[in-house]
Amino acid sequence: MLNRVVITGLGALTPLGNNVKTYWQNLVAGKSGAATITRFDASLFRTQFACELKDFNITDHLDKAELKRTDTFTQYALVVADEAIKDSGFDLSKMDPFDVGIIWGSGQGGMETFEEQVTEYARGNGQPRFSPFFVPKFISNMASGMISIRNGFMGINYTTVSACATSNTAIMDAFNYIRLGKAKIIVTGGSEAPITPASIGGFSSMKAMSGRNNDPQHASRPFDIDRDGFVMGEGAGALVLEDYDHAVARGAHIYAEVTGASMTADAYHMTATHPEGLGAARAMQQALTESSLSIEDVDYLNMHATSTPVGDLSEINALLAVTKGKETNTIIGSTKSMTGHLLGAAGAIEAIAAIKSIENQIIPPTINTTTLDPAIPDTLKFVLKDAIDHKVKVAMSNTFGFGGHNGIVVFKAV
Repeated sequence: MLNRVVITGLGALTPLGNNVKTYWQNLVAGKSGAATITRFDASLFRTQFACELKDFNITDHLDKAELKRTDTFTQYALVVADEAIKDSGFDLSKMDPFDVGIIWGSGQGGMETFEEQVTEYARGNGQPRFSPFFVPKFISNMASGMISIRNGFMGINYTTVSACATSNTAIMDAFNYIRLGKAKIIVTGGSEAPITPASIGGFSSMKAMSGRNNDPQHASRPFDIDRDGFVMGEGAGALVLEDYDHAVARGAHIYAEVTGASMTADAYHMTATHPEGLGAARAMQQALTESSLSIEDVDYLNMHATSTPVGDLSEINALLAVTKGKETNTIIGSTKSMTGHLLGAAGAIEAIAAIKSIENQIIPPTINTTTLDPAIPDTLKFVLKDAIDHKVKVAMSNTFGFGGHNGIVVFKAV
């Protein structure tokens, strides 16, 4: 018998809000987090805007010593982990610390630290003057390590990296470890701090990002005929996954249950998704089968849908393969229209959106999409412009990443 796994805590740091409450309110309100980049002078870049955090001061959360030895992506992770752990309300003093673990995700890790240190070296005379914190700050596993150290969690502790599917990979691993009885609680999710010259420049050179510099707020437009690329976002999301019996025994608030998760590979291209969505379709079906559900049971599907011309359609083709082309009552949306694309943290904040839709019986909108791509059949139902009240018992979250990684997670009301 496999253990049931539930969600008992949430934490969010996003371009729409610096906690779960504000994030959810602005999602439902259909607000855009996009604006001109303020982190650095991007006036010479092809893309000059992104979805940055707003009114966020890290010194409100961490002291000078913690800031000195951590990269921004780790700082974001610590903030959301604190919120999720507090929300969950478990008492470590009443547990074996080896029963509590961390499985965290980040697609890029300490990009900011790496960029700053190497640039500083290149500007010098060849004398190496790297910070002793250089390596610990930029390696991607340090977020999970610091969450563990900060809280005294001594169980499973590692980091997943699967590009933009990273957070769902972390959630899936946490789900599997708990249901196999190898942990009682795992703090999972992902964080990303990619609004740096190298990251923005690299994605710009690929022409993967939107170039609507004169209209940033309307740039992310999934499924729209005029979509021209994704909008970069930053932040983090944390979820506390817990053994169901353990959660019930301590009287925890349960948001939802994780019922299935799956990963497949496209085995097709370095950056492009499979045009027919073969790998994505298999992952979706496997996650549903593991949940003992069909696509007709899914009330809300938060699609990966980054607003790229090729990616959105390949995901639509994957869904059509699962529905077998038949009309479906599943409501489809993409919260990236508001948050932008948080790369390795995308799955975490989108999982939170899916879970909150179950809790509140509301589906957030897909904004900016005015004219659906005519290649999308009318057998599919989208939530556009405004949020809708809708009975949501089952929600599914899709993520896909460079390298052909497909990660799907299914949540269900308890």
